[in-house]
Amino acid sequence: MTSVEEPAHNGGKIRDAARTRAEILDVATKEFARAGYDGARVDEIAARTRTTKRMIYYYFGGKEQLFTTVLERAYGVIREAEQELDVEHLDPVAAIRRLAEVTFDHHEQHPDFIRLVSIENIHGAVHIAASERLGKIGSPALDVIRRILATGQESGLFTADVDAVDLHAMISSFCFFRVSNRATFGALFGRDLVAADRRAHYRAMLGDMVIAYLTADRAAH
Repeated sequence: MTSVEEPAHNGGKIRDAARTRAEILDVATKEFARAGYDGARVDEIAARTRTTKRMIYYYFGGKEQLFTTVLERAYGVIREAEQELDVEHLDPVAAIRRLAEVTFDHHEQHPDFIRLVSIENIHGAVHIAASERLGKIGSPALDVIRRILATGQESGLFTADVDAVDLHAMISSFCFFRVSNRATFGALFGRDLVAADRRAHYRAMLGDMVIAYLTADRAAH
C-alpha cells in the first residue's frame, strides 16, 4: 500500500523526482493563473499531469505550499534574467533603456506571471511574506539600477535624487499594466496594448519616459 510519505512506483521504477516536480509546477502555474488561488483544484492539477493528488502532496505538502512554490519559481525566472543582464559596457542612458527592455520583454512573454502576482496581491501577499526564499530573493535589478544611476549621476546625465526602488516601480508598473489591463483597456479605449504592430512603439515609449524622468530638472519643481 502506497502512503503519501513514499512516492508511488511506476513500472517498478520510481519516477524522476525533478521531472515530476517540474511537470506539476508547469501545470499548477497554468491552473492557478487561470482559476486563481481559491478556484484552483489540486485534483484538476493532478488530472492534467502524469501523477496523482497523493504525489503532489508528497512533493509539496498541500495547495498552499504548491502555490508558494509556483510563485517562487515565477519570481526566480525574472530574477535570473536580471542577473544575466550585462550593461556594464553601455553608457548610462543605453544601460537603463536595456534594463527597461528586459522587464518589458519578460512581462510580455510571461502573462501567467502577471496573473499570479495579481492573485497574490488580492491575497495580501501572504504567501510571499511566509516564504523564506522570496523574502531573501530581493531584486538583482536594484543593484544594477543603483550602479547605473551612480554612473549617470557622476557624469551629470542623471538627477541626483532618483531612488532605485522608485525607478524599479516605474518600469515595472508600465510593463505590468500593459499585460494585466490589456482586456479592460481594450474594451474601454479600443486599443490593444499588446498588439504586435505597436510593440516597438510601447517599448521605445517606456525607455523615453524613464530617461525623461532621470534627466528632468527636479530643482524647477
